[in-house]
Amino acid sequence: MIATKDWLKASWDASKDMLAPFAGPSLDDAPASTPLMVPIRSLGPSYRERITQHLLQLEPPDRYLRFGYAATDEQIRRYTERLDFDRDEIFGIYNRRLELIAMAHLAFAEHPEHKQCAEFGVSVLKQARGRGFGARLFDRAIMHARNAGVSMVFIHALTENTAMLKIARNAGATVQRDGSESEAYLQIPPASLDTRMTEIVEQQFAEMDYRLKRQAKQFWDFLAGVQEVRKGVQHGRHQSAE
Repeated sequence: MIATKDWLKASWDASKDMLAPFAGPSLDDAPASTPLMVPIRSLGPSYRERITQHLLQLEPPDRYLRFGYAATDEQIRRYTERLDFDRDEIFGIYNRRLELIAMAHLAFAEHPEHKQCAEFGVSVLKQARGRGFGARLFDRAIMHARNAGVSMVFIHALTENTAMLKIARNAGATVQRDGSESEAYLQIPPASLDTRMTEIVEQQFAEMDYRLKRQAKQFWDFLAGVQEVRKGVQHGRHQSAE
């Protein structure tokens, strides 16, 4: 978990970064050594279409690793249509253009006898790999799971999904391999005042970051429109002069 003062500094840095045009660097094209002060938002039902578009952008090998099978566009749409935002938690990372470049699904058990268990799944677009976003989403999900009373988090992944299994092992999870598939499970401690306060701070930081990005995008979209009109006027003047 990150200290509150570090989140405040990150929010100040993010607000200054929003003043730069979209042609500049952003989360998905920054170098891998960039410090991971990454705002992670909790996504609700109104973001279902953005989640769908994110998953549809996954290339065939990535879809295979994420779902455990070669998911078609139609299967992905059915998956997102069935997301239960009341029961589960969806987390996302946006770049400056408000594109969803990474997301995680923390699915809570439906059966009352297993209410202290949850399953974690994550996807990161190809252009955003190597930045540690998967690990950051995992940390965020684990913290939420603790605060929600979960004591065991499971990760079901193909054995060849080494990136996901590495995240699980680094967190201290036990990984059991069964041929082409692996099952990881992580025992997590109960919530504390620190985890509860940290989740509140992180969520507030993510919401502020998103509002800044949205305002910046609206400004640059407006400016692009003005420049387009200006070019049209200039073109009209040149034609009149001819």
